[in-house]
Amino acid sequence: MVSPVPPQAVSAKQAGRPEYPLDPWLVGVTLLLLGIGLIMVASTSITTAGAPLHYFVRQSMHVVFGLCLAWMMTRFSLKMWENNGPIFLLFGVISLMLVLIPGIGHEVNGSTRWIRFGLFNLQPSEPIKLLFIIYLSGYMVRRNTEVRTQLRGSINPLFVLAIIAGLLLLEPDYGAAAVLFATALGMLFLAGVAFWRFMGGTIVVALLSAGFLLMEPYRLERLTTFLNPWADPFGSGFQLTQALIAIGRGEWLGAGLGGSIQKLFYLPEAHTDFLFAVLAEELGLAGAILVIALFAFLVYRAFLIARRSEVRGFPFGAYLAYGIGLIIGLQAFINIGVNMGMLPTKGLALPLMSYGGSSMLINCVAIGLLLRVEKESRFLPRKDVV
Repeated sequence: MVSPVPPQAVSAKQAGRPEYPLDPWLVGVTLLLLGIGLIMVASTSITTAGAPLHYFVRQSMHVVFGLCLAWMMTRFSLKMWENNGPIFLLFGVISLMLVLIPGIGHEVNGSTRWIRFGLFNLQPSEPIKLLFIIYLSGYMVRRNTEVRTQLRGSINPLFVLAIIAGLLLLEPDYGAAAVLFATALGMLFLAGVAFWRFMGGTIVVALLSAGFLLMEPYRLERLTTFLNPWADPFGSGFQLTQALIAIGRGEWLGAGLGGSIQKLFYLPEAHTDFLFAVLAEELGLAGAILVIALFAFLVYRAFLIARRSEVRGFPFGAYLAYGIGLIIGLQAFINIGVNMGMLPTKGLALPLMSYGGSSMLINCVAIGLLLRVEKESRFLPRKDVV
């Protein structure tokens, strides 16, 4: 078992390791995804916005502000997040409650998910994902033995998550609730929860998810549409069929940047939920594989940082890195899966790429925290793991 108290770090010279301010691999892959995302937001939205570069300019502002937040996260000790995780989570839950109050919450397309602050709209379902990961990471450090050996140790945080999921479903935001449960179960498993308890929790969550899916006709319609979108290509299957046409038209090398036809009022929400489909149309299979590879490397790097933190006696950093890698990887997998017709339609943005202020800022904060984990764990001496 890993010691819950990180040992004293040593200097770069003493450790005999390279000294650099931030992990260059993680910074590099993040900047590449942000850059490709900005280019595709400009391309996908140039014909839909009142001004040709309206969404590009706004997204550029989100990216700049997000990078500033990421840099700030690298300056704060992780001990602050570990000690105050429950307080931050409480503020996140309060924001989820506020969005449901008439006059405060702002409704778009039948969902009440936003709180307006002048020119910026806050979507509380985005920060609650990261805040819960921070809370759960601290919980698993404080209750390490209980989480590994007792059923209640792994169930207690799921009760907290059930409250959050209930508020998310009232918005409604089924996708965010499902991703949070999957991330939480993954973190518990990586923390050493017994396999039978992990599988039991997975089965219970899957059954509850199926129940909520059947309770709402539109969710069931999404599932049946996903299975055969061509049955109603101009109705319920319109988005998916247009996305598949876009991907198929891209072939090997694409139609060229800006050459998409499907974004010309055929594919709805091309700059948000279906950005990947237009990317595949314009950049082809080569561009699609590049983006998938970048996300795969980002998740791999997060898990590598987590493992290094774990073997060097820094469990909070390990759990936090695992959680960030899982949440970014799951959201990318689901978004790309939806675009390719592999999964039912969900309103999840492609991390670091799709248009959206709240999503962009929170993902940048998550990357900043991951960089901080790498920085704090880099020069810790290796500890034996039992």
